[in-house]
Amino acid sequence: MSWLRALKDSVRSGLAVERASLEPLVALRATVGLAIVIGAGLALLGPGAAVSSAFGAFMAAVATFQKSWRPRPALALSSGLTLAVSTFTGYLVGSSHTVLFLALLAVWTFAAGMMWAAGPTAGVIASSNVAIMLVTVTLPASVPQAAGHAAMIAAGGMVQALLIVLFPVRRWGARRDALADALAAEADYARRLRHDPVAPFDPQPLMRARAAAAVTPREARRRPAELHGARGSAERIRPVLASLADPAVGAPAEGPARDRVRELLAAAAAVLDAAARAIRRGEPVRAPAPALAVLRSPDTAGLLDGAPLRAAHRLAALLDDVRETAEPVSGRTADPGESLLRPTLPGSVPPALKAVRAELRPGSPVLRHAVRVTAVACAGYFLGHALPFGHAYWAPMASVMVMRPDFSQTYARAVARFSGTLVGVAVATAVVQSAQPGMYLSGLLAVVSAGLMYALMRTGYAVTQVFVSAYVVFLLGMGGARWDQTVPDRVALTLVGGLLAMVGYAVYPAWETPRLRARLADWLAAVGGYAAAVLGQYADPAGARRADVREALLAARDARIAWQEALARAAGEPVRHRGLSRTAAEGAGDALAALGRNAMLLEAHLPDRAHPPVPGAAALARALREATEAGAKAVRERRVPRWDGVRALLADGNAPAPAATPRPHPAPAAHPAPDAHPDPAPDPGAPARDVLRGAAGQILDSLDEVSRALRP
Repeated sequence: MSWLRALKDSVRSGLAVERASLEPLVALRATVGLAIVIGAGLALLGPGAAVSSAFGAFMAAVATFQKSWRPRPALALSSGLTLAVSTFTGYLVGSSHTVLFLALLAVWTFAAGMMWAAGPTAGVIASSNVAIMLVTVTLPASVPQAAGHAAMIAAGGMVQALLIVLFPVRRWGARRDALADALAAEADYARRLRHDPVAPFDPQPLMRARAAAAVTPREARRRPAELHGARGSAERIRPVLASLADPAVGAPAEGPARDRVRELLAAAAAVLDAAARAIRRGEPVRAPAPALAVLRSPDTAGLLDGAPLRAAHRLAALLDDVRETAEPVSGRTADPGESLLRPTLPGSVPPALKAVRAELRPGSPVLRHAVRVTAVACAGYFLGHALPFGHAYWAPMASVMVMRPDFSQTYARAVARFSGTLVGVAVATAVVQSAQPGMYLSGLLAVVSAGLMYALMRTGYAVTQVFVSAYVVFLLGMGGARWDQTVPDRVALTLVGGLLAMVGYAVYPAWETPRLRARLADWLAAVGGYAAAVLGQYADPAGARRADVREALLAARDARIAWQEALARAAGEPVRHRGLSRTAAEGAGDALAALGRNAMLLEAHLPDRAHPPVPGAAALARALREATEAGAKAVRERRVPRWDGVRALLADGNAPAPAATPRPHPAPAAHPAPDAHPDPAPDPGAPARDVLRGAAGQILDSLDEVSRALRP
């Protein structure tokens, strides 16, 4: 992509206004908290302290809107307390010497940049603290005043946290939505399988539901029971749906058995949708009676046999589990010992520091971001003092707020921030000139602007900046600054800060395009490990750990999401091709997704622990693991991977042979021949031989597709 096209896309993305579900009650609660802090500050301590506490309450509320499963009060407290520490430290250093403050700014900004290693929420809060620190360190005039301002900032965060505790809005609502979205995604998958037996499935809703299910020990004791078990059942339903629909291991492509499979898939979708609605609303599950009748019909045993019949029975049992666990029960809570536990806020510090240390290495994109944002912030601070404007902190503040670890977000936010600032300052200036507000009216206008920002935060960064700019103008006006002292400076220095951010990324980039091969190799190794772990269950049903399959599946999902995110970032970068062509990336990605799906089909028919080992499964698992690890190395080294070991093993008569074409099930004879010997009844717990053979052949086909996609 050329630079011109990349800039056009960035401008379009930055100025886009998105349609999003608003949260008016949450916005109202945050606005009330800000109003309480400003009003109390003005009435008791004067405008200077009110401005400080307002910044603390404002940023604490912004932190609670971040996409995090941490308790909202903890986010508000951490934002307010860290901002208070930053402000007090900044004043102690900056009040004596500008050069020392510049050094502190560099250290603080570098640390904030590295916090992106701990996740987007930590990165946003740390970056916001640096930006607001640049403003608040200019307010006090002595050390006691600085301590008072820091205390007021912390108090602002505490007020927001207290309001969240006292007036919760839709308690557990976000977690209900995450689990309901996962069940709804499963329902949509079942419907698509009726028409496309090999339809793809995006695991993102399941991954989001898993992230939402991780709770602190205290939350685990209070969590409603319906949020505890349905996710696990949904995870187990997905491979069963796929195996039931796929003609290679399930029912034939046409005929009465296929019609029954379509009926079962439609019934499963109806039950999953009913469970999703019940969990989202906290109501009893109202599953349609016709769907339940299809799932319990005795005719299924006459139309299906072998692997499809086992899948149908397992699907009905899992759907019963979903209905039971999704039913709200008064006074019932989940067992904390069975929950996915998330560390408390103090307990999350060691993992965060470990993640930061892991990124302190050459080539790390997070380290490059930290270095880049530090250099730009220091340059902006220097230019702000050199230019003939007041309020020099606005240039570095704009730079820190817009810079992100990837190109597209940095450029889009720079454009959006300047555009939103221009509009917001113009509107606020017009209001100030026409109304000539005093101290209390300026405070009221600041609260109204912040409330509109909270309400429309999900609609886009440009819209947010309109109200943030107006909020700052009114807030500083409340402190005694005239509009003609702030407006020209803010517009000019915001433009300087945005341009510095854009130039900084162009000079010292962290392009994703050259790393695409490494991301693809990671996904190949992870999905190969998942398939090998599943085959290991066939090789040793009694001794293999079931947890190995789950861990390998989660690793494969993480690698897939990392690949998809990297591919999306690379699509907007203005760099020449140095990684993978778009055609090769799409082809290899589709092949690896098919490989993961084939392993999932095998997972749906794992043998019972009492069943004997399946011949050839151990050798195939070992060969597949070795081949995908070697293939990942070949992808990183820009070579085409080969799968000779897996191919040779499947050609061996002692290994599971690939089934070239799924055979249709013959119609049952009305009058069997007298000398015919009926086959013994299949063991319900035994995996069908054709399941392993068919899936093994599909695995090899998927690996060959990877090689074809990467061939020059």
